Amino acid sequence: MRFGAHLPLIDFDGRGWRPGELGSYVDVARQLRYDAVGVNDHLVFQRPWLDGIVALASVIERSGDMRLATTVALPVVRGAAALAKAAAALDILSGGRLVLGVGPGSSARDYALAGLDFDERWPRLDDAIRAIRAHLGGASAYEKDGGASAYEKGLVLQPAPVRLAGPPIWIGSWGSEAGMRRVARLGDGWLASAYNASPAQVAEARARLGVALERAGKRLDGFECALATMWIYVTDSGSERDERLSALGRMLNRPAEQLRERVLVGPAAECAATLRAYAEAGIDQVFVWPLADPHDQLERLMRDVVPLAVRP
Repeated sequence: MRFGAHLPLIDFDGRGWRPGELGSYVDVARQLRYDAVGVNDHLVFQRPWLDGIVALASVIERSGDMRLATTVALPVVRGAAALAKAAAALDILSGGRLVLGVGPGSSARDYALAGLDFDERWPRLDDAIRAIRAHLGGASAYEKDGGASAYEKGLVLQPAPVRLAGPPIWIGSWGSEAGMRRVARLGDGWLASAYNASPAQVAEARARLGVALERAGKRLDGFECALATMWIYVTDSGSERDERLSALGRMLNRPAEQLRERVLVGPAAECAATLRAYAEAGIDQVFVWPLADPHDQLERLMRDVVPLAVRP
């Protein structure tokens, strides 16, 4: 199992962000041998949320050879052409290290702010993914359900990304039948959401993905399955664990007891057991997001949790 670090885009405590803070966070993640840096996408949230695309661009020079990932970006809200343009720039400036994770988003408020109908997000997402592939691959048309949709002749996005066909596209899904068919049909990888799917649910979804990939003429072996929004706070204090889970539950509108088996909040041994369960469910990479003390928590994961998780 490999590990990525979500950039700390949420202002949990009202302190905001200081210049250079994201860069120092990435320095710590790189030194601890995290594999990737990830960002999520919201226009509005329960707490102030820093723009992910801008934040990711700001740490390219500090990221070394780490992969850069959107986990996920919202092409329907941002617009397929605008997101493809940003993705090409990130891929160029990073030397071809971008993974473009996309999804519909789960917040109706993001769609309301963009003047879009939240109920139309699924068909719009399918078209947006096809459009992004066309833009990043230098095409001037893409296939929609029911026919081709052509852009104006000669309107091809430039500059092109480093890789000929563009960066790999991972698709976010909580694991539904329709979601797994979408991932198999349109994606190069699957992004599950830790707080929305238990290890058992991830295993069931991955089995559905295997069937859908086989029907699409693809193989599950080698198809990347990653877990995003893995909230983390390693602590030996039972009261602190409960307080963190309660606060997280209020923010996410999820029962704290449900979150306990899905996130890495609590003693190292409990967190390691959760990681092992997700690994056994078929997860290749986990993107962790510290709830507080981000530098210390990145270190505690690698120092105290990972050795227990990989122990026979």
